Amino acid sequence: MDGPKLVRMANQIADFFAAEPVHADAVAGVAGHLRKFWDPRMRRQILEVLDAGGDGMRPLVREALEQHRGDLAPTS
Repeated sequence: MDGPKLVRMANQIADFFAAEPVHADAVAGVAGHLRKFWDPRMRRQILEVLDAGGDGMRPLVREALEQHRGDLAPTS
């Protein structure tokens, strides 16, 4: 899957969780969704996009990836 498509998908997830009244819950919600429903290849690619500047990522996606990188980064 290409980077722009992953960013678009992650932004849609962030749009959903942005309605959370507690910002920390929104960040955790985005990270939890990515961890549960994205396969390791997708998570690896979205982290690579972040490391390359994260073009087009919503701030909530960036926060989730940065704060929960250890949980999201595939181990193999």
